[in-house]
Amino acid sequence: MRDLDSADITEEVISAMAGTADPRVAQILDSLVRHAHDFVREVGLTEEEWAKGVDFLTRTGQLCSPQRQEFILLSDVLGVTMLVDAINHRREGKATENSVQGPFFREDRPSRDAGDDISGGIPGAPLFFDGQVLDEDGEPVAGAAVDVWHSDGSGHYDVDVPGLTQPAMRGLFRTDAQGRFAFRSVRPASYPIPGDGTVGELMKATGRPLMRPAHIHLVIEAAGYQRVTTMLFPSDDLYLDQDPVFGVKQSLIADFATHAAGTGPHQQSTDEAYTAMQHTFVLDPLSGR
Repeated sequence: MRDLDSADITEEVISAMAGTADPRVAQILDSLVRHAHDFVREVGLTEEEWAKGVDFLTRTGQLCSPQRQEFILLSDVLGVTMLVDAINHRREGKATENSVQGPFFREDRPSRDAGDDISGGIPGAPLFFDGQVLDEDGEPVAGAAVDVWHSDGSGHYDVDVPGLTQPAMRGLFRTDAQGRFAFRSVRPASYPIPGDGTVGELMKATGRPLMRPAHIHLVIEAAGYQRVTTMLFPSDDLYLDQDPVFGVKQSLIADFATHAAGTGPHQQSTDEAYTAMQHTFVLDPLSGR
């Protein structure tokens, strides 16, 4: 391991890891080292640039907390998250497609009953959502766990609302015997991804916009079926074709129909214009089921 140069150091690093017991770890590290070394050689990375890169990654980690995950956001804007998804979820036919989970999922979401108002008192245009979960044969999936979360009408998630201490605009539902679930909330809005951190620096340096199209996040799980992590986007959103995290898929664009004030769905009256949505989600069975 002496007198190594730019041509032979890669094989020496690979050789140094020859004792890796787990074959999958060995495969990943081998490829990582080779690609990283090839990258450094290809661009002729300077010491100053290397130091700036280390500083960027250090500050990215320092921004991470239970409320903010800057590394996930970095993965999102570099397209890595959607690439991993595309490799791991090659769904065909009727199955609902995956999209990014994003950094705002919370484990401490409350369990909700069908038709509950999950807005947490946040002001905004009323949203009525009716969903159904089916299998690939069109049969209802009863007892499926459905996680829902979204932003408010100003593009803020509950973690960003000053003074709000309880979860809002999120909840965990269970489908009924017909595979149905429903809730009331406020219509989400387009919003910029956080631009005050390292990802914001990257977006500015590359001249990319921060705005995400409005969306509703959902994660659906049921015994015997593949988990679905997905989103629904309004068909009239201005930012569908420039999503900075590359999460929009044609099959996930939905009609967020607006109706005049009056009696809304679920026999709940509203004195302002409201949005009513209906959407069917289709689950793929687990392999070998």
